[in-house]
Amino acid sequence: MKKGSKAAKAWGAKMERLRGGGTKRKKSTRKGQRRKTARRAYEGIKRKAKSYKRRKTSSGMKMPTIPGWLKKVFLGVGAAGVATVAVGTVAPQYVPIVRPVAAAVAGGIPGFVAEIVLNSGLLDRFTGMISGGGINQTRLASGL
Repeated sequence: MKKGSKAAKAWGAKMERLRGGGTKRKKSTRKGQRRKTARRAYEGIKRKAKSYKRRKTSSGMKMPTIPGWLKKVFLGVGAAGVATVAVGTVAPQYVPIVRPVAAAVAGGIPGFVAEIVLNSGLLDRFTGMISGGGINQTRLASGL
């Protein structure tokens, strides 16, 4: 039988009729124990169960929120203290150099500035001007 001939077309038409005449019926197959098409109204649509997240219960007191720059100040001053103890036991002559470097590494610029202000004597001079009116407190205490 030649492709496209009358006999081939007749044979194709016969096969088409045997297969169902070109109209396809939807299959009512089950998917996930539920029919895809018919009688869905009787079975109902499955809904996802809601997942509830547990809320954390507060236990005791809560710490106040500390700003980021203040955390860096604390980190810098603390690191400078630790570095002083560590270097002071090995090579005490390097302590004045190591303190600000450790503060800058741990706390950045806020830590470095806080370390300089606290340990260079600037804070003592400033508070001395306010409270003592410029009088040297150590001389006053020693009786000079």
